[in-house]
Amino acid sequence: MARAVRFDRYGGSEVLHLVDVVQPRPGPGEVVVRVVVAAINPGEIMIREGALAERWPATFPEGQGNDFSGRVVEVGAGVTRVSAGDEVIGFAPRAAQADYVRTAADRLTRKPAGVPWEVAATLAGAGSTAYAAVRAVRLHPGETVVVAAAAGGIGVIAAQLARLAGARVIGTAGDANAAFLRSLGIQPVRHGEGLLERIRGLAPGGVDAYLDNFGAGNVEVAIQLGVAPDRVNTIIDIAAAARYGVRSDAQAQADSPSVWEELAELVEAGRLNVPIQSVYPLERVRDAYDELAERHTRGKIVLRVAPDEPNDR
Repeated sequence: MARAVRFDRYGGSEVLHLVDVVQPRPGPGEVVVRVVVAAINPGEIMIREGALAERWPATFPEGQGNDFSGRVVEVGAGVTRVSAGDEVIGFAPRAAQADYVRTAADRLTRKPAGVPWEVAATLAGAGSTAYAAVRAVRLHPGETVVVAAAAGGIGVIAAQLARLAGARVIGTAGDANAAFLRSLGIQPVRHGEGLLERIRGLAPGGVDAYLDNFGAGNVEVAIQLGVAPDRVNTIIDIAAAARYGVRSDAQAQADSPSVWEELAELVEAGRLNVPIQSVYPLERVRDAYDELAERHTRGKIVLRVAPDEPNDR
């Protein structure tokens, strides 16, 4: 038997349970991965609470979690691109928070040795979402972009990718994260009331693009700044996207192992910093989501499922 996070009704973190399940076996073209670290993401809270039931209804008992890092333990017939023992990065919708994940072999990419397990687990979810958002607004060197929630799990990656594209990045954040953002070459600006005027003060020549990772009126701020709707991307405010005709590219638009590989290479080269705020054991999954729900995260919160070394599990 193996462990997996499940919930059997919509609700708060109290509906999450760690249950015993049969360890999966791979079919043709599939592999089984021993999960080392699984990420957690805000969208998973919305799904579990039922806020996205019309778009992504749950099938009870429902699994939890999407992006993970781990080690291949078994391969099915016809699999040649990975082997048992390979360290990998993957995305398994509503299945990643478990001891073992069964997935198609072509839905994995190798984890570079220099990338920590905790960071690797975030790249297929938050990393791909940030990648898609930055690509959606088509940045050019010398342009100015505002990144909302620039210290958060997605925003901190998006802000750095925008910097790598040659843009000047203004990042909204609380005062506690201002020095951290400056250390990454990002100009912090305090979020909240008066944000529009503060951005105008920092960018008197105007803003070329805007990435909304938080909601709370950021799309409206972008429009008031005069940013063209097709150069605004929101990953959260779907109503505003429809109202103003802005983009809403997210993980699905960069859901590719080649993207995960590119991001992992940036991390290994020291060009992309993915801070890990907290690491919880799998059995404390409720606590992990409770911390995430406070919406004051610097970087990512993850779940440690297994030890680093295969012989220790």
